[in-house]
Amino acid sequence: MAKYWSKKVTEESNALDLEEGVFKFKNPKKIALSLKKSAEASTRKKAHPFQSAMSMLNFYINRAGENLDPTQKEILEKAKIELRKLFKKAPKSG
Repeated sequence: MAKYWSKKVTEESNALDLEEGVFKFKNPKKIALSLKKSAEASTRKKAHPFQSAMSMLNFYINRAGENLDPTQKEILEKAKIELRKLFKKAPKSG
């Protein structure tokens, strides 16, 4: 197995065709819009588009771990909020 299998999964996901560099965007809303578009367009996903988009975002954050730039992690966390807004989901409590 490749050393960076999570990078391969992110780049070659069987569920979503992601816009190139989506997790490096500096605008949380742009990230959320891109993930929403990818999730809604996918014919291979196994879950609701919101779940697919949020899962991919969480996967990227979790796999990047401590190597993720703190500023970019904050942007990605804000993208979760934007994703919930786009799909009209209640804010996560806690």
